[in-house]
Order: sequence, then structure tokens, then C-alpha cells
Amino acid sequence: MTAKRKLRLVNPDKKTWQFDVIVAPGFVLTELAGLVDVLRIANRVCPNPPFAFTYRSLRGGLIESSSGAVVATERVRSQPQADYLFVIGNTDPDQPDLSLGRVVQDYTFRGAQVFLLAEAASRYINERGSADLATHWENAAFLRERGARFDARFSIATQQGPVITCAGMGATVDVALSVIGRHISGPAKMTVADIMLHEHIRDFGSMQPVSGLKTSATGDDALDQCIKTMQANIEDPLPINEIVAALGLSNRSLERKFKTYLGTTPNNFYREMRLAKANTLLLHTTLSVREIGLACGFPNGFSAVYKSFYGITPFALRRQKRTAAQR
Repeated sequence: MTAKRKLRLVNPDKKTWQFDVIVAPGFVLTELAGLVDVLRIANRVCPNPPFAFTYRSLRGGLIESSSGAVVATERVRSQPQADYLFVIGNTDPDQPDLSLGRVVQDYTFRGAQVFLLAEAASRYINERGSADLATHWENAAFLRERGARFDARFSIATQQGPVITCAGMGATVDVALSVIGRHISGPAKMTVADIMLHEHIRDFGSMQPVSGLKTSATGDDALDQCIKTMQANIEDPLPINEIVAALGLSNRSLERKFKTYLGTTPNNFYREMRLAKANTLLLHTTLSVREIGLACGFPNGFSAVYKSFYGITPFALRRQKRTAAQR
């Protein structure tokens, strides 16, 4: 964290690359920091700071994140001059200020490249997108529940022309490192990654970790296939015995793999996966509690199972959400 060496820039013209960063009320601070800290550290390790950034919002002024942190923003310009636009994700996928089709056009028309993170990406996919666009895996799940025209991809990011849709969250650091690598030397980019303690820079085609599992880290094909099978059978859960038979494993062998890599049992993992989806549907859809239970493989006793895990009933969670929205 004390590296002070200055590294040579790739660009001989010493251009400053401008990043506009759009936030909306409820923005995800993790994603903002993942971008801005990469730019800030790059400016520190390079002899001539190559990057500048401006916080923007549709109306300007103070914008509060989901965690309570506040940033001062400038109003989005009608004729933007930035080289890059990043739109930060949000805890509310229905946040009206994420509907930015015209803003995206204004930036791309003037040659900027646009990066839409997480919920901003899912909004774009739903409103204007086509196949082969990426968003966070959690957003992809409720896009399907809402009858979106296209299934989102589970890669870190995908590009269509000047618009890149991204998973957001921790992958924001990977995307930011990739972008700065276009304008600074390889050693400088690696120094930024080292200062961030970011051990491996994933490319855009890397798949998102699912349910906390780093598939590239386990190297266990049978475990990966088991989890994919569980994901594909949420509404009608398969007995573990059937999954084991399909994989050609013994029950004991599968249990060892789950214990070693995930610290749990196959049954517990499967149940938590289904509960996680149920929680997403409770928060982001108007489906009834009964419908959500059925959609997640709980035809009976859903409320009790949900409360045993989350400490609150589905009905109480819905009441809390309505009360918060009325404030």
C-alpha cells in the first residue's frame, strides 16, 4: 500500500481521459468505489495523471447511496464531452432514473463508450436490449420472472457496439482495470491491481461466480455440474439421489465435495439457493407469497422455512417494504 514508483504511460500525447459517472438515489457504493478507486490509484502511480472523473445525475445535487453515503453530483449535460460513461447499479431495479436510453444515445453519438452496471444493465436489456447482454445473475433471475424479451448472459460483461453491459458489484474492478489498461502501461495496470489486492483480473468473457462458488477456483467439474443442475430445477427440486445418479457419484462423495468447497451439505445448499431466489422475488415482484413458494419449490410450509432462515416471515417482509416505500 506504500508503492510510490511512477510508471510510463502508453499514450505519448498525455491525454486526460474523462469519465462521467452517473448515480441515482439508492446507488450501490461498492460499484462506485470499484471504479473510482481504480482511477484514483492509477493517477497516483502514473507520472502524469491520465484520468479525470465527474459524478453526475439527471438533476444534479446530493445523491444518497443505499448505504447512506452521499455524493455531490453535477447535472448530466445535453452535449457530453466524456470519453467514457459509467452508470452505477442500484438497490432498486425499478429506479426511474435508470431509464437512460436518451442519455446513452447522447454519449455514444459523441464517441463515448458506455458501461451499464448491474441494474442499469438490466433496465437497458429490458427496454432497449437484445440477446447476448450481461447483467448481475440476480437481476437476470427476476428479468425472467418479469417476462423479459431476452435472457441475460452470465459473463462479467458483454459488448454491443459502444455499449457494454456489466455484472457490476465486485466485477466492477475487473471492468475498470480493463479500461485503464487501454491507456497506461501493463506494469502500471498491474500495480493498480496489486494495490487493490486484486489478485486476478478477469476478462469480459469470464463467468460470474454463482451462489458464492468460484468455479475457476474449485476445478471440480462434478460439483459445478451439480450446482448447475440445482439451478435448473428450482421450481421442482430434484432429490439429491437423482442428482448423484446423473453425475455418477456416490452420496458420500458429493457430500465431501460440498463440505470441502462450500462448508455445507448438498441439501442445505439447495434449500438456501431456493430461499435466495424466493427472497429476490419477494422484494422485486408482486407475486403472492403462495406463488413465490411454488416457484421456488416450497409447495407447503414456505413461510415457516423462510422465517427459520431469514428470521422474518414473507408477509412481514412485504409489510416492511410497503412501510418504507410510504415514508
